[in-house]
Amino acid sequence: MDYPVTPNRWRTRALLFALVAALELVVLVAVGAWTAGGALVGGVETAARSHELAPVRKRVVPTAKVRPVLAPSETSVLVLNGNGVAGAAAATAAKVRSHEYVVSGAGNATQHFAKSIVMYRAGFDREAKALGKAMGVALVGPLDGMHERDLMGAHVALVVGG
Repeated sequence: MDYPVTPNRWRTRALLFALVAALELVVLVAVGAWTAGGALVGGVETAARSHELAPVRKRVVPTAKVRPVLAPSETSVLVLNGNGVAGAAAATAAKVRSHEYVVSGAGNATQHFAKSIVMYRAGFDREAKALGKAMGVALVGPLDGMHERDLMGAHVALVVGG
């Protein structure tokens, strides 16, 4: 004989099966997360170890080759009159030549200078200091108020001041 199932029993069985299925789902998700997490953590550890063990590369700064100092006979000098006295540049150019420097030209400065100064193009500071010492000029510095093209190819400029 067939026993009729009451609706209450079906509802209880359905809830019981749903609870078992939910429990299985939670277990499967936990196992999957643990497995995937272990793989990810292992990958991160491997990457961290390889980064940790990689040799540290030091930055190599190239050293500049030091250019030899030009001899006075190889150093070109532009002599400029910065004191307004007529003939000062020509007289100073003659003195510069007596020290065996090459005078590339003599002329007037665009402004008045209170003291004589030796100015140099980039990289010719040692030649300028040697010229300053030979001529008794204490002020030696990079081009100030002048451009390299104003030197007309000269390495240094000697501006005669007042």
